This record gives sequence, structure tokens and C-alpha cells, in this order.
Amino acid sequence: MKAVLCKSFGRPEDLSLEDIDEPNIKPGHVIVAVHASAVNFPDVLMIEGKYQSRPDFPFSPGGEFSGIVTEVADDVADWNVGDEVFGSLGHGCFAEKILVNARALRTKPNSMSFAVAAGISTTYGTSYYALKQRANLQPGETLLVLGAAGGVGLAAVELGKAMGARVIAAASNDEKLAVAKAAGADELINYSDGQLKDKVKALTDNRGADVIYDPVGGELFDQCMRCIAWYGRVLIVGFVGGDIPRVPTNLILLKSCQVVGVFYGAFSGLFPQDNQKNFEELMAMFEQGKIDPLIGAEFALSDYAAALNCLAERKAVGKVVVNL
Repeated sequence: MKAVLCKSFGRPEDLSLEDIDEPNIKPGHVIVAVHASAVNFPDVLMIEGKYQSRPDFPFSPGGEFSGIVTEVADDVADWNVGDEVFGSLGHGCFAEKILVNARALRTKPNSMSFAVAAGISTTYGTSYYALKQRANLQPGETLLVLGAAGGVGLAAVELGKAMGARVIAAASNDEKLAVAKAAGADELINYSDGQLKDKVKALTDNRGADVIYDPVGGELFDQCMRCIAWYGRVLIVGFVGGDIPRVPTNLILLKSCQVVGVFYGAFSGLFPQDNQKNFEELMAMFEQGKIDPLIGAEFALSDYAAALNCLAERKAVGKVVVNL
């Protein structure tokens, strides 16, 4: 079978598409023929050796998948050959077939495409966990979303609206803001001029945002700390901007605000029942039309480098998906 392999840390162009042996079934697992795999920023960091987990070489990137079950272990009763499923792994999904723990699978709704199913686990799982469990976002509160046209940012915009918040979408250009507006954002901020703080204050009668969703980091985080409302919550989701900022603890004191970490991977492993409940609610929102995941770009498996560079160069709008 074909798989994209990382044999040493480097750029997307340093990966290779090779023929490897198909996985063998083992107890508690199923084999899935992958139809689509989503690309996320951690995939880029992982192949560069900059992510918190470093798989043994060679490994295949790709943390999300959708596909069809082709083989089931004898001790697995919940799944059958032919089931259409989706889920997430730490890595390994840029491959035609993958071995998956049966407990990590979810049923793909008939109304959901394989591309959408491949891209929903991490982005919507992360954003819903962030807004529900970490921020306790309430109806009527103001939510500021940075990087609002990217995968997790756009999910946060949709989920914020579904949860009854007033959503301010912030991004680096007007084209990205148009996408966030179409997803339901109430207000738009182009922060390329460095005036994020002042623009947020102007839109909130100088009060600031109740919750700030920050997957960008860098200099923007400092501005977030200066436009957070009293008792506000700043969500640390990632650092796609490249720089990990220092937290000005004096501002935490002055605003009586919280700076809250969002580590979805750990949450889903430590609290699987809570994560399952979240996904039941997410699937209900999808069926009700409250969320509509955007697939911004699709690539063939042979175009893996272009797919990864779409994230690395911050060109992605919505989800980037590799189709197999």
C-alpha cells in the first residue's frame, strides 16, 4: 500500500511516498481503508521535530481520518466490515490503510462527506472543548476569535454562535474575514495593522471580550491581555504565529482574568466519556445545520507536500484535506 513517510526531520518536500506493508489486525482493533485525511498544524511541527511528541522513524504524518472498515478483530463486537467511520490518531493517517483501536472510531453520519468527516475531529473537538469546558462560554457573552478563518478558528466562530455568544472574528486579511463572516461572525477585525486591542475596545464599549480564543500567539497575545474583559478568559490554543509569548501576570491581576490552557489531545485521552459527550453534541449540531465545516482545499496523496505547505505558509482557509 502507499504511505507518506518521514524518515528524518525536515520540510514537507523531504517526505517520500512509498510502498509499505499493509497493517496486520490485532486484538481490540480494526483496519480502516482511508478515504480522506485532514492536515493540521501539528503535522507540520511533527515533521520538523518541533512538536511535543516525536514518533520513531519512519512515521507517516496525518492525525485525522475517515474511511471504511475492511477488517475487524475477533474480540471487537461494535464494528463491522463496511462501516463508514472517522476518528483521530496521533499520526499515521497519510496511508491507504491504518490500524485503529476500535474505541477510537466514530460512526460517520450518512449526510457527512468523507472529507468533512476527516476534518472534524481535531478542529471541532478542540474548539468545543475550549469553549465549553475551559471557557464555560455563556449565551450573550462576547467571544473574540483570532485566526478566525483557519481550521480551529472557523470552528470556534461557528460553535460560538451555536452557543449563543456574540462573535468577533479577527484575521490577517479581508479575504479570510469574509469566510468568517459567512460562518456567522457578528463583527470583523483585520489585525494586520497592529490595532487589535483598540478595535476590540471600540466594538465592546471599552469593556473588552469575555472570552478570547487564541491559536496564534506571538505579539497578538499581548494585545489580547490588554483587551480582555474583567473576569474574562483567554484561551491558549496554539502558536501558529511561531513565537511563544510570555504571560504578563500583572495584567492577570489587574483584570482578575484567567489564562487557560487548551490541550485537547490530553483531554480526549484522560476524559474519554466527556469527549464522547462532546461529540454527541457536535454531531447533533451538524445534523441540525448549526455547524457546517468548510473544506478549503483538497489534495491527492501524491500532493502531500503542497497540502502540508498550505498549513506551514498559513494559506489555509477552513480545513485542508488529503484524499486517498
